[in-house]
Amino acid sequence: MKKNLTITLFFATTFLLMSYRFTRVTNKQSFHYNEYHLVFSDEFNYTGVPDSTKWNYEIGLIRNKEPQWYQKENAKVANGTLIITTKKEIKENSFYNSNSNDWRYNTKTVNYTSASVISKGKFEFKYGKIQIRAKINIAKGQWPAFWMLGANRGTVTWPACGEIDIMEYYRGLMHANAAWEGNNGSSSWNAKSFLINKFGNADYWNNFHIWTMDWDEDYIKIYMDDNLMNEVAIRNIKNAVKGNNPFHEKFYMVINTALGQANETIPDNTLPSQFLIDYVRVYQK
Repeated sequence: MKKNLTITLFFATTFLLMSYRFTRVTNKQSFHYNEYHLVFSDEFNYTGVPDSTKWNYEIGLIRNKEPQWYQKENAKVANGTLIITTKKEIKENSFYNSNSNDWRYNTKTVNYTSASVISKGKFEFKYGKIQIRAKINIAKGQWPAFWMLGANRGTVTWPACGEIDIMEYYRGLMHANAAWEGNNGSSSWNAKSFLINKFGNADYWNNFHIWTMDWDEDYIKIYMDDNLMNEVAIRNIKNAVKGNNPFHEKFYMVINTALGQANETIPDNTLPSQFLIDYVRVYQK
């Protein structure tokens, strides 16, 4: 998620050139449970804050010059779901430094809050079948996502750490992407995106859906319900600068809602909004 905003132009150009298509599969038929065992799950069948043995948080202004301040208070568990609430809310930047050249610190006041719940430091893994059942908000300006970053981010930095977008929605498009480091530290992408009205109308998106990623040493395959959204051959991928293959290393999960992709206007009447997660599960062979 996270990206040079030029990627938005890439998506737009792609849509002018390609017709909508995806491969329909029966995901349950391809998932032989006797080959897998459950190594991580949160069914959110409790009340209160997300399970601290499984989840951490991002705090503050984080990436892409997005306007929302991430804070723990906007993530709650109730009625069997994790609820990420995004609000119009004025808040002082507790990391404010007027002498900083970094927008994350020289921004004094923010106008929006949200939450970014991550498994970094709690659960990091390589390969498996990852599933989330969730209901997203498709209002203008919303940017919900379920995605993954390389666990060595910080020492390796993005995009060399690798990124996988299992579910990413913004500006009327559903995305399924993978990214790594290209030449001169730039980002290389295998990105697919689809107009959401090809899947269904507003009633369709007012329901829960299941996103799944199959990940092994050869491929990443991303599904929404029974639709194959993207298939990425990863065996021979290498970061152009560092020479490693990030998709053969451990990743952690991110669940968040951002706002205003590419400086998109956020209508006041769309907030507060909610991103509802019924469960997150990880299986491995």
